[in-house]
Amino acid sequence: MTSFDTSPPLNVWRALLALSVVFVMLATTGWTAMRSHRDSGALQASLTKWEHGRVHGFPLPDPESAPARLGRFFASLSAADRDRLAHRYPLAVGNMNGAPATLRYKANHIALDQARKVEKKRMHDNRLSAAGQQDAGRRMHRYESLLSRGRHILAFDPAGSGRIAEVFGNLDRAQRVSVVVPGVDTDLLTFQRTYRRYTAPVGMAKALYSAQRDAGPSTRTAVIAWADYTAPDGLGVDAATGLRAQEGAVRLNGLLRALPGRARVAMVCHSYGTVVCGVAAHDMPRRVTDIAVAASPGMRVTRADRLGTTARVWAMRDATDWIQDVPYLELGGLGHGADPVSSAFGARVLSARDAQGHAGYFQPGTDSLRNLADVGVGAYDAVTCAHENDACRAGLPGTTTAGRA
Repeated sequence: MTSFDTSPPLNVWRALLALSVVFVMLATTGWTAMRSHRDSGALQASLTKWEHGRVHGFPLPDPESAPARLGRFFASLSAADRDRLAHRYPLAVGNMNGAPATLRYKANHIALDQARKVEKKRMHDNRLSAAGQQDAGRRMHRYESLLSRGRHILAFDPAGSGRIAEVFGNLDRAQRVSVVVPGVDTDLLTFQRTYRRYTAPVGMAKALYSAQRDAGPSTRTAVIAWADYTAPDGLGVDAATGLRAQEGAVRLNGLLRALPGRARVAMVCHSYGTVVCGVAAHDMPRRVTDIAVAASPGMRVTRADRLGTTARVWAMRDATDWIQDVPYLELGGLGHGADPVSSAFGARVLSARDAQGHAGYFQPGTDSLRNLADVGVGAYDAVTCAHENDACRAGLPGTTTAGRA
């Protein structure tokens, strides 16, 4: 299936738009995209077990409670009690907004090791086809990689094609936090790549974290590679509608409301991830000061001021990116609206020189990565505007120091 990382023929999008009525009818009568799902239900099982659990004779709080309430609950426990809960309910604790980040890392390490053992057994299960055994092997090796020393897994769900989020830097001490929201074809197996590493969430986040340390050496930063939503699988109905974005927006805002400390937050959204950020924008907490979108097919609004956020909105697109040929409109629920880099949209348009196509925005040495890093650390006076003028910096803090406060 065609990926958002490759350049599809324009007639794919024209056909999708022309058949919008058919697609909407199919969508509303139960049609779903063909995906390879393995619904283990392990997370739900862990949550159910948590709901019936107790600590020192007292019932555990509702896992859907507000992050602040859950934070107070975990703060009231001893280190030994928190450790026991992580071992007893690893997936529940590892995905619980409000649990301390370090406890989530520990819980997800336990959950990943359990999932690794399951896949190792499946590799040799004669009831599976050869393809099924190979899939189990790929997942087992991915889990082994995620279990490597020093990795900080903030969210993990093995169900279906998998969801995951990873932190680079110290989330508790950070003065600035950036959240990378990727696009289609993102799941456990594509979370990181050896070849074309900067096209996958881990490579994107690592590159951004490194660039931010160069841009603001005195600023404590953290970057989250956030693939904790079910992304569309290639170019199809899911990619052309807002359904996955709506589901992802709920999860994204759950994460944002649970971030520790008072660090300012920048959203760094790519491709279909910009649709997720657009849908989520109106409900983002005020600590989100910037939303930067790259290679956007649209944010499901006609203008930036209709996103319903106080955050600054930045946009960029490289001249070689095929996404510019996508019809920027919405018809019958298909399509994502206006072009974020158009003057009528009203975003601050940044240079993306040297990004090279749709998937090159996080490549080291590009204007796009430098600009995303500058936005992330609040170095607004250092960003490079798209049109060789200062228009994108108009009305912003006048000094780097002020921007990093």
